[in-house]
Amino acid sequence: MRRRLLGIGIAVLTAAGCANPQPEAAKTTTTKPTYDKTTGKLTELTFDRNGNGRIDTWTDMDGTKPIRSQSDLNEDGKLDRWEYYDDQGKLVKVGLSRSDDGRPDSWAFSGPDGTVARVEVSSASDEKAIDRWEFYRGAELIRVEQDTNADGRPDNWDSYENGNLKTAAVDENADGRPDRRLTYSDGALVLIESEPDASGAFTKKVPVKDGGAF
Repeated sequence: MRRRLLGIGIAVLTAAGCANPQPEAAKTTTTKPTYDKTTGKLTELTFDRNGNGRIDTWTDMDGTKPIRSQSDLNEDGKLDRWEYYDDQGKLVKVGLSRSDDGRPDSWAFSGPDGTVARVEVSSASDEKAIDRWEFYRGAELIRVEQDTNADGRPDNWDSYENGNLKTAAVDENADGRPDRRLTYSDGALVLIESEPDASGAFTKKVPVKDGGAF
């Protein structure tokens, strides 16, 4: 399980470009505008993000306002980063391909401070079929929810503290609520809770010591 979001930086591009990257992009001037022949409005920009002389980023533009940006950061001929903007040209989310197959399968959303607050992941690379949600505070992962039975609801809930697993809860009867929760301290299991009442509070609590219940 990944405990930190790798490779995502929520930052507005200073330049961008076209929707179809070419592996053998020009090695000369890489910031190139494209204008609508009828209106004269800027429609595309290309950009070299790593400064090696090759185009690696393409952004669709509406005049001076970015619409969507796509990048091939490792220059393997496949897209691996997508940036999406709202009607005011503000960056709202960043897509990544964790499987590196040229399709987005995770999307990061920033909080008020500009750092990553939430990441949504789809094992099917489908933005409408999210089955994992990661929540961050600053750069630290604090909570993960997963939908393992594809019913559209989380059935596993993990919480983290200082990079370590703190609690792990699971829905065992598919009613959308945790039925069992394990609590850890310094990586060791210390408490098992089960048999929730109507309010969801666990009524059975079994402390664990040295690998066994007591």
